[in-house]
Amino acid sequence: MAIGEKILEVRDLVKHFPLTQGILFKRQIGAIKAVDGVSFELHKGETLGIVGESGCGKSTLAKVLMALERPTSGSVLINGRDIGRAKGADLKRMRRNIQMVMQDPYTSLNPRMTVGDIIGEPYEIHTEVAPKGDRRTKVQELLEVVGLNPDHINRYPHQFSGGQRQRIGIARGLALQPEIIVCDEPVSALDVSIQAQVINLLERLQNEFGLAYIFIAHDLSVVRHISDRVGVMYLGKFVELGKDTEIYDRPAHPYTQALLSAVPVPDPEGREQRERIILQGDPPSPANPPSGCRFRTRCWKAQEICAEEEPLLQIRPGTGHESACHFAETHDVVHVN
Repeated sequence: MAIGEKILEVRDLVKHFPLTQGILFKRQIGAIKAVDGVSFELHKGETLGIVGESGCGKSTLAKVLMALERPTSGSVLINGRDIGRAKGADLKRMRRNIQMVMQDPYTSLNPRMTVGDIIGEPYEIHTEVAPKGDRRTKVQELLEVVGLNPDHINRYPHQFSGGQRQRIGIARGLALQPEIIVCDEPVSALDVSIQAQVINLLERLQNEFGLAYIFIAHDLSVVRHISDRVGVMYLGKFVELGKDTEIYDRPAHPYTQALLSAVPVPDPEGREQRERIILQGDPPSPANPPSGCRFRTRCWKAQEICAEEEPLLQIRPGTGHESACHFAETHDVVHVN
């Protein structure tokens, strides 16, 4: 599908959670820097994959994009309007344009509500989208769109499998006809065979409705399959951003190279060619990140400048895409299929 005009622009986005001390007289002693200066764009019909280890800020980023968390600073512009500062009826209108598919289909659906009530709930909030008499028909149409039987509208979530429940979650996300869907690890709780079905469904819906996805995941092979561009996060920041082929075939940042070196390769000859990079130590605390480059405490290329000067996310000579490393250098890897 052809990629269209820009519909989402994130500028210098920051989300810090205060650390307090005391019970009666609380005082702030620091902050968890969950997202700390993230910028990117998203275009109509495009999928931006976001990868990184647990605790790097991916899910917090998703919540800020959805205005479930207010940003500490920076902006999230949807069609030129800042959802982070919108309130009341204005926020309600803007939220129609960006919806979310949760990670765990077993906990994201209310077990006391029927499938029809779950998918139709957005219509109770945004009454202008569907008049009351049309809602049942619209819900049945959505069930059919995601590959479920429309006659099962009165069933409860426990009567469906995990993959079917995630389809229900996707149908709920489609109800308000959004332009953007944030997928927060939508297949990580599913069996591998079911993951492929859900990914194929998301791709079909993108082609059919012109959707743009923010696709957050741990599985690098899944992200490569569905994404047009990929952003790699480490400790609240993007360390590399570029087209999927650039990131996977010739990564420039040491952290990306280490991530890709850990992906299993089914071909024995490929395994022999793979240079495995073992990172030393644990990720630093987001409450007290290292000075300069945040990856320097685990990086084999680190030098004095890495502690003194924070590398900017920019196109580096010889790489062709953005990376945040003073010593960025492309590194050929065995293909991840």
